[in-house]
Amino acid sequence: MAQKGVELDRETFSCSICLDLLKDPVTIPCGHSYCMNCIKTHWDGEDGKKIYSCPQCRQGFTPRPVLVKSTMLAVLVEELKKTGLQAAPADHCYAGAEVVACDVCTGRKLKAHKSCLVCMASFCEKHLQFHYESAPFRKHKLVEPSKKLQENICSRHDEVMKIFCRTDQQCICYLCSMDEHKGHDTVSAAAERTERQRELEVSRQNIQQGIQDRERDVKLLQQEVEAISHSADKAVEDSEKIFTELIRLMEERCSDVEQKVRSQQETEVNRVKELQEKLEQEITELKRKDAELEQLSHTEDHNQFLHNYPSLSALSESTHLSRINIHPLSYFEDVTAAVSEVRDKLQDIMRETWTNISLTVTDVDVLLSDPEPKTRAEFLKYSCEITLDPNTANEFLLLSEGNRKVTFMRQQQSYPSHPDSFTEEFQVLSRESLTGRCYWEVEWSGGKVCVAVAYKNIKREGTSYGCRFGFNKKSWALYCHENCYVFWYNNIKTPVSGPWSSRVGVYLDHSAGILSFYSVSETMTLLHRVQTTFTQPLYAGLWVYYVGVIAELCELK
Repeated sequence: MAQKGVELDRETFSCSICLDLLKDPVTIPCGHSYCMNCIKTHWDGEDGKKIYSCPQCRQGFTPRPVLVKSTMLAVLVEELKKTGLQAAPADHCYAGAEVVACDVCTGRKLKAHKSCLVCMASFCEKHLQFHYESAPFRKHKLVEPSKKLQENICSRHDEVMKIFCRTDQQCICYLCSMDEHKGHDTVSAAAERTERQRELEVSRQNIQQGIQDRERDVKLLQQEVEAISHSADKAVEDSEKIFTELIRLMEERCSDVEQKVRSQQETEVNRVKELQEKLEQEITELKRKDAELEQLSHTEDHNQFLHNYPSLSALSESTHLSRINIHPLSYFEDVTAAVSEVRDKLQDIMRETWTNISLTVTDVDVLLSDPEPKTRAEFLKYSCEITLDPNTANEFLLLSEGNRKVTFMRQQQSYPSHPDSFTEEFQVLSRESLTGRCYWEVEWSGGKVCVAVAYKNIKREGTSYGCRFGFNKKSWALYCHENCYVFWYNNIKTPVSGPWSSRVGVYLDHSAGILSFYSVSETMTLLHRVQTTFTQPLYAGLWVYYVGVIAELCELK
C-alpha cells in the first residue's frame, strides 16, 4: 500500500506533456500544472490560432497566460527527487513507427491507449484519465487506437462527419447536409452503422453457412477420394487376377499343345524306328543272300552250281522289298497354323474389347458439371456483355447503341479498311471471345436475320461457302425469316420448328460442346441444340439482309 501511495505522488507531480517530474513547474488558469518549457513550447505551436488551450482539459485562454513558476510545487518536486524515484516510463511504453502515438505527449511520445472520436485525438493512459474523471468527457466515444482519425474530419468544413448520405453513399458533416447534400436522404452515421451491422450479421451468417456447406462438401470430397482410390485399387487387383487367369490359361493351353505334339512325335518316331529296324534287318538279309549268290557265281563246278542254284534262286524270289513314300517336311506345320489362328482371333478380340475398357476407364467422372439451365432466370446467371467489332463489319452495316445494334444500310459506311472485315457477306462478329458458359439474346425487326457463333479464323473475303455463317465448318447459324427458322452448319440445312419470336436466346457451354438456340417470349422454348467439340474460342455473329433490317444484342439485367 505504501508503494502505491508513492506511485500516486510521483504521478501527481509529473508533467503530462513530457511525463517526467516537473521542471520549473507552472500552474495555468485551469489549475493544471506543467513544466514551464513544455507548456511554453505547446503554446508556441498555437500562436496562429490566437487561442491557447490546456493539453489536458482543452480549456482555451485569450490572451496567452503569463507563466509564473510555482515555488511550492518546485519544493515538493525536489523532495521527490531526493527519494530517488524516476517518473520516466519504461521503453516499451513509448510509441514506435508502427504504433499509434499519444497526441498530447511532447518530446518522446507514449503509446496511445485509446482514441476519442469526439476529440479526434489519441491518448496514452496518463492523458486519458480526464475522459474517465470528467463528466462531460465520459460521454465521448473511445475506440482502439487508430491512425485514421483524420478520415472522420470533413476536408471541406473541418467538421466531424457524423451523418451518412444514402443518396451519395458517403459520410458527411452537418454543414455538408445543409450545402451540397441538401435534400438528400441522410441519417446519422450511427443509425446507418446499425443498419449495415444488421446486414453484416446476415452476410456473416451466409458466409458461415457457406463455410459449413463447403466444409461438408470437403468431407464428402475426401470420402469420394477414398472411394475412388478404393475402387481403383480393387479394379487393378481384379484386373490383375483376370489377366493372370488368362495368362495361366494360355500357359496351360501352350503346355497342352506341347504335350500333344511331343506325344504324337514319340508315336510317329517309334513307328518310323520300327520300320527302320525292319528295313535294316531286310538289308542284312539281302546282303547275306547277295554274298551267297556271289559265291555261287564263282563256282567252277557246273554240276555244283546247278545243284545249289534252285535253292538260292527261290530264296531270292521270296524276299519282298517294301517301298517307303516320304512326305514333305510339314508334319506339325498345321499345328502352328492353328495356334496362329487362335492368336489372331485373340488379338482381334483384345483390340475390340480394349477400346471398350479404355472408354470405360475414361468415362469415370466423379465431379459432374452443373446441370444445363432450364429457366430464363437460370440462363441469365450466365449472361455476358457482348459488343460488335467495327473492324469485322461489312461496309453496308451501321453499328450503333454502343456497338450492340446493327442496321443494314443502303449506303456504304465509312469504316477504315481492315483485314478482319467481311467484304461481301453482310456480317459482323463480336469483339469479345466466348469460352466457358455464356448466354445472350438478340432481338431483331424488319426482315431476314441470322444469329450465329464462329471461330475467329473464318474466311472474310468472298460469299456463301467460305464466309457466310453456317456454310462452312467454322460457324454455326440459326437463320430467322418469314416466320420460320433454319439451322445451318457446314452447308447442311436443318429445318427448325418452334414458336415464332422476335427475340432469340443463345446458350453456349464451350467446354461441354453445347450450343443451344431458344425462342424467347413469355417462356423459353428450345429451337435447336448442337452437341459437338469446339476447338477454338467462339465469337458471336450477326447477319442481316435487306435495307432497314435491324438486329441488336440485348442488355440483360
